[in-house]
Amino acid sequence: MAKKEQNLNDIQRRAATHNGGPLLIAAGAGSGKTRTLTSRLIHLLESGIQPENIIAITFTNKAAKEMRSRVASHKSLAISPFIGTFHSLGVQILKSEAKLVWRTPHFTIFDEDDSLSLVKKILADLNLSKDRFNPLAILAQISRIKNELLNGEEGLGAGSHYEKISLSVFKKYEDALQKSNAFDFDDLIEKPVKIFRNNPEILEKYQKRWLHILVDEFQDVNTSQYILIKLLAQKHRNLFVIGDDAQSIYAFRGSDFRNFLNFEKDWANAAIIKLEENYRSTQNIIRAASELIKNNKFQKPKDLWTKNPEGDLIRLFAFPNNEEEARGTAEKISELLKNGESIKEIAILYRTNAQSRAIEQMLIQNQIPYEIFGGLKFYARKEIKDIIAGLRYAFNPKDAASIERLTKNFPKSKNEVLIRELPRLSGELSIVELITFFLENTDYLEYLEKHFKNPDERRENIKELINFASNFKNAQEFLEQVALVSSLDGRPKREENAVKLMTIHLAKGLEFNNVFIVGANDGLLPHERSLMKNDDLEEERRLMYVAMTRAKQNLHISFYDLPSRFLGELPPELIEFKQVTSYGSQTKDWNDETIYLE
Repeated sequence: MAKKEQNLNDIQRRAATHNGGPLLIAAGAGSGKTRTLTSRLIHLLESGIQPENIIAITFTNKAAKEMRSRVASHKSLAISPFIGTFHSLGVQILKSEAKLVWRTPHFTIFDEDDSLSLVKKILADLNLSKDRFNPLAILAQISRIKNELLNGEEGLGAGSHYEKISLSVFKKYEDALQKSNAFDFDDLIEKPVKIFRNNPEILEKYQKRWLHILVDEFQDVNTSQYILIKLLAQKHRNLFVIGDDAQSIYAFRGSDFRNFLNFEKDWANAAIIKLEENYRSTQNIIRAASELIKNNKFQKPKDLWTKNPEGDLIRLFAFPNNEEEARGTAEKISELLKNGESIKEIAILYRTNAQSRAIEQMLIQNQIPYEIFGGLKFYARKEIKDIIAGLRYAFNPKDAASIERLTKNFPKSKNEVLIRELPRLSGELSIVELITFFLENTDYLEYLEKHFKNPDERRENIKELINFASNFKNAQEFLEQVALVSSLDGRPKREENAVKLMTIHLAKGLEFNNVFIVGANDGLLPHERSLMKNDDLEEERRLMYVAMTRAKQNLHISFYDLPSRFLGELPPELIEFKQVTSYGSQTKDWNDETIYLE
């Protein structure tokens, strides 16, 4: 038995030491999913499987880094197994097979801004109105086509005038990517699938190489990701997937948790193991969350339980409005801090970003440090994108998006130097020296001083970019890492000792001693857009479940106006309810009907 596996319970150990063949792990919240997945990987290595014959796929770079660290702490390996995101896997395949989709191995990866700029340029070239042909809507259509593995006609139709124009834009978009020797983010999955479907001998090569496939957060895969995995695993059938359908909350990104629910149908004789012991939360939190999620029709039922103490009742507050809710939340946090609670173990969760405004104002008034988790991402900042454009152009002079950014942002005299010198210097200078060349020849620091109110902060961002770049052996690795930063990773924590504010979507995977769920109103959670379709309503209930199960010790839920219908699904005996008015607070028995009647 491997050293790490000794820390597993019996069911986790059975999963980690599975003999082979397709296996689905239905892992409840806080049940040790990451530990089980990592132990499976270590078990394979201990059993003599070569590292190069294993791939472990995660949804975020953060999760991949954590898994690599755990494996490395177990034993040193001359060659490491592939541990990374779906998109990282796609890049690895495309580096070797790019010629089959008319690119070279030194391709560029377009981010969303690059793709949007390209669509806008195509619309302008066609002299089409942005009011009628919304660039964002067309880009969303293109993304859907690729994620669902459709062709242009299937995804857009070709009957109406609008459909014909949209189809023309799609084709021009694809041609422009090819001419730029570039892929967009969706291509990193869709193009490998296309290669494998059109070239059986190429698929067989990868099937022989990757004998064991492990997939984390399986409930979140979309159609193209699932087909990629299915193609790679169909020969050897050693597919180990783990996830929790009760935490599937990314339908808006194309994820389809029915891949999770239909696993036994797609994989004959598949084994199913449920991880149902929760190590995170108190018994009362687990009981309440479990009762909530039982109301969903489409799920793999699990009986979540814990050996943890019963804990306090869930505290539910009714406020007259959102300002008073924010005030009450801030005052409760102040009270917790005075009683010795750690500020970094406090989180405020909400359904939409707009809800943070009142909360922030009251935290400031109460002098409580806070951080908005998942604000503007580092690589979305202008100064960073400018430098990255220069580096991308240096190593791929066909990159039309980077050329356009350089041309737009710098005077002709400076731009001509960059266009002429960067490709030549790419083979002579280190990545840090290239960045220095870029800054000096554009007078970039002076430019920041003249044009922005926060030049110091922007200079700090550039300094951080240089520090990060210095860790890479070559520029291509660095640029790939930059392009593959997942939107699920959020931003690095800049303030450790602060209350964390975030949307429920960003809270997934995190845990805190004290969790405040604010705005638990009908129309907010569940959101008003979800009220007409049962599938959407069930996803909102899963969001509430995710929010509740982030709490380890104390869970506070508050609402104003009409209470969320989900609150009526919580066991009343687990609730301590207070109604707060301008006259003070009053403890009552919880019954959501009384709130509607009052």
